[in-house]
Amino acid sequence: MASGRIVGAVDEHLTVGNVAESVGVSVRTLHHYDEIGLVRPSARTAAGYRVYSAGDMERLREVLAYRRLGFGLREVADLVDDPSTDTVAHLRRLRDLLRERRDRADAMVAAIDRELEARARGVDVTPEERREMLGARLYDAIGRAYPATRRTDPRIAARIWDALGDARTVLNVGAGTGSYEPRDRDVTAVEPSAVMRAQRPAGAARCVAAAAERLPFADRSFDAAMAVSTVHHWGDPIAGLREMRRVARRVVVLTFDACEPGWRDRFWLTRDYLPEFGDLLAGFPPLPGMADAIGARAEPVPVPWDCADGLFEAYWRRPAAYLEDHVRRAMSIWTRVGAQSERRAVRRLGDDLATGRWAERNRELAHLDAADLGLRLLVA
Repeated sequence: MASGRIVGAVDEHLTVGNVAESVGVSVRTLHHYDEIGLVRPSARTAAGYRVYSAGDMERLREVLAYRRLGFGLREVADLVDDPSTDTVAHLRRLRDLLRERRDRADAMVAAIDRELEARARGVDVTPEERREMLGARLYDAIGRAYPATRRTDPRIAARIWDALGDARTVLNVGAGTGSYEPRDRDVTAVEPSAVMRAQRPAGAARCVAAAAERLPFADRSFDAAMAVSTVHHWGDPIAGLREMRRVARRVVVLTFDACEPGWRDRFWLTRDYLPEFGDLLAGFPPLPGMADAIGARAEPVPVPWDCADGLFEAYWRRPAAYLEDHVRRAMSIWTRVGAQSERRAVRRLGDDLATGRWAERNRELAHLDAADLGLRLLVA
């Protein structure tokens, strides 16, 4: 971007104050964008004052639009500096993001309306039925946010792929957009969500529309079946695991242990800011029960401090990430606890980060490379 051009009285230009008033942000925000190189006024008046050109205003419009969609400053910089996009491409991308947000909200409203209707009829909605009722819609809702933060972490992948052993044919159950699918094996994916299936990249394994509890395959059709961070979305986890055991000689499942002593307190986010997490898992099968269902052993899977996969526990040493809306949207837990609990948790975490309370309370995490936060690999 050119800098330092002298503008005359006839040129169209705006001072920092003019811009702040016109776009509805503070002068301090504009100064910060200038300091970090995100939006720098590219011209100066004859008196030496920095002013914004029409091009600067176009860039600022794009920055503010991405920010209001929940993107962090670093991600916004990557988006607006993308050499493959122009103003039209940015507008199309923003339109698609807004449509996705609208569709996500519509999906959640439809799910809630369905439960309200059941309650109005006096139907006793059990936790299992609630999961079934919200399951597909919830997965569709969070699925639209997956590409932004959910990707394969190579260290977790190594554990999963090693557990697959010498399997050549692999069934990936609850496959989502295809993270952790091994490229060197013959993979078949199973995914009930149309939103997830539509976001699988070109060249990904063939994907079948089906649920874990009713796999459309004959007994022993595959060398191995895998399921990664998906069991908690299933209507009947035990039935799904038994189906995996039926269709494959080996089963590998990455899931969560919600029954060991003190499990509610092992992660600062659920301990200090989101206690509702424990209530949501009240009906989730205990890890020993899941292991017994398929004859599996359980192995801990520590989460690296710089985990590339934006799963719920990924940012345990990077707490500011949980303040970003697009990060939370790719985690089902935030949708399930509800907007009020989410706002409270985010507000309190933001306050504690600003005052240093979080750092003081969690200072022992600063030098850890990985943390055991309850992720477990079941191998049968």
